[in-house]
Amino acid sequence: MRRLIGSLLIISFLFFTGSYSYSAEKPITIGAPLATAFLYGWVAERGIKLAVEEINAKGGVNVAGKKRSFKVEVIDTRDLEPGVPVSEALLAVEKLILEKKADFLIGGPVRSEAALAAMDIVSKYKKISIITTGVLTPLLTQKVVENYDKYKYTFRNTNHVGNMMKEFITFLDEIQKPFGFKSAYIMVQDVEHARRGGEVMKKALSEKGWEVIDMKIYPTGTTDYSVGLADAKNKGADILFLWMDMPESAILLKQWSDLKMKALPIGFVCAAEQPGFWKATGGKGEYLIVNVVNGGNAPGNITPWTIKFVDAYKKRWGLEPEGYGTSSSYMAVYQLKEAIEKAGSIDSEKVVTALEDLDMVGVYGRMKFDNKSHQIIPSFNPKEGAVTCIFQWQAGNRVQVFPSTVAQGKVMLPPWVKR
Repeated sequence: MRRLIGSLLIISFLFFTGSYSYSAEKPITIGAPLATAFLYGWVAERGIKLAVEEINAKGGVNVAGKKRSFKVEVIDTRDLEPGVPVSEALLAVEKLILEKKADFLIGGPVRSEAALAAMDIVSKYKKISIITTGVLTPLLTQKVVENYDKYKYTFRNTNHVGNMMKEFITFLDEIQKPFGFKSAYIMVQDVEHARRGGEVMKKALSEKGWEVIDMKIYPTGTTDYSVGLADAKNKGADILFLWMDMPESAILLKQWSDLKMKALPIGFVCAAEQPGFWKATGGKGEYLIVNVVNGGNAPGNITPWTIKFVDAYKKRWGLEPEGYGTSSSYMAVYQLKEAIEKAGSIDSEKVVTALEDLDMVGVYGRMKFDNKSHQIIPSFNPKEGAVTCIFQWQAGNRVQVFPSTVAQGKVMLPPWVKR
């Protein structure tokens, strides 16, 4: 009896002093619609969960004086699997909202077509969605501009094809003269964003005075690139521009190395983003240059938070950040936390306004959304906006070589290339 009375007294004390309020408050549920079997899905999940664990360990989110924890509900949209219709991803998003009672959405859907279609569901239920992985189409934030009242609930804290092309062109401008580059050969995957990226690059390089020798398009799952590579080698290409998100692109790099091509491979190559790529190619991915969209998706030193994030990710998941979608998914949770605390509420209308007003320093620089498009504002200077990471594989490490403001190394050419 005495023990029972003692326990009741302790509970009463905790309740009235406020020490018990954190666990008593209902958690804020983050719904994460992701293609979990694919890189851009599982790294987003890991980034989200890492941020949530950190925030909850420090007491959670202060909502108008009450501490509330974050809770994560992940659902597999399967939207990157061949043959899976967009409708399946939309059902997953709706399930998160209706069955899992998600207060906010972070992550995807990952496929552009699915994310664009999901904007209508987000609008219907007035749920804020922060897109953090995949979805490289400019159409996402363009829809916000064209119909703000309907689509204002969608934000994107990562980049899109249009900005990535500007980054590639600026980078190529910087290395063209020192290395005497004049010609390019383009090889892309037969998917919308890759074809579009290849066409934009072809046009931009031509306008800059480059000779674009050819552009080859490969079906998803291609396992032999030797004919195209031999053609590029025979025609003397200086740059091999790649845009592929299929794992088979690792084969392309092995064949490139075996052919001892002088063309320096540069591009958006999903398979080459991960720390394990070096081992998977037996080191034949050496010298490949890759755009991973946001800083922090590979080790870097952009802000003090970048190093802290890389170390925390390694400690939690046992390896370095794995590529596109990692740092942006992590940062979205912190952006949401700041906005909720600023709004003093989880009400969507109030949090939309708070996100529009948000201006914070994060893993990849200054994190601020454009108020009209809800697109994160990019920059080559981390003090002014969100910074990309273009790295080169050097001696088994991913070394950031662009932008110059945060570069940790310089571009290297293969030893068989003499200039």
